[in-house]
Amino acid sequence: MTIESISLHRVLPFVFHGSENESSVKDSLIWMREVTFTRGRDYLIEATSGAGKSSLCSFIYGLRSDYDGHIMIGERDARTLSPHDWSELRCNSIAYLPQQLALFPELTVMENIHIKNRLTGFKSVNEIRAMLESLAIDGKADEPVGRLSVGQQQRVALIRALCQPFSFILLDEPVSHLDATNNKVAASMVVAEARRQGAAIIATSVGNHIDIDDFTVMRL
Repeated sequence: MTIESISLHRVLPFVFHGSENESSVKDSLIWMREVTFTRGRDYLIEATSGAGKSSLCSFIYGLRSDYDGHIMIGERDARTLSPHDWSELRCNSIAYLPQQLALFPELTVMENIHIKNRLTGFKSVNEIRAMLESLAIDGKADEPVGRLSVGQQQRVALIRALCQPFSFILLDEPVSHLDATNNKVAASMVVAEARRQGAAIIATSVGNHIDIDDFTVMRL
C-alpha cells in the first residue's frame, strides 16, 4: 500500500491548549500550520525537549489522537481509520523507530527482530545478520536485549524498523546513543532502504541528528 503524502492541517496537541500565542507554538513550523510530507524526500524535525516531537510521531503512527486539527494519511483522515486499517499501514506503509525503542528485554536480539519480520516476511535471515554485522552487534544476536547497552538496543530497534515495506519511516531520535561511526552506518542503512523503496524519511532530533545530507529542516 503506497502512500504519496502525509499532511497535517492545523494540528495542535491538546496539552498545548492555551499556548497558541506563545513562542513555542507561534514559532513552530509544524503546530497550527499546513504541512505536507511527501514520499521520496527526507525531513529533519528539530525540537527542544518538551516541544512535542514524540507526540507528533505518535499522532502520525496512529498511537494517539489527543490533538486538534486533522492528519491525512494519503487521502484518508487518520481519525477515520479502523484498527485493521492501522494494522495494514504499520505493516506495509509506515515504519517507526520510537524513542523508547519498545523492545522485549527478555527476548534475544534476533527474536525481537523476528517479531516484526515474521509479520512482513520482508528480510531474509542472511540480510538481517548482515545488518547486525554492519552495526557491529552480530556477536549479540543470541543475547537477551536487556543485557545490551542502550546504544546497542537502539541499533537493534533500527534494524527491526527496516524489516518491512514502507512509504514513510519515522525515526524519533534514532541516534541519540550512537557514536559518530555507528551514526554514519545507521544513516547509510536507512537511506539505502528508503531510496530502494522510494520512501520518505522523517527524523526528529533535540541535538544529535542522524547523519543524512539534504534534509528539509523543520523546527517544531
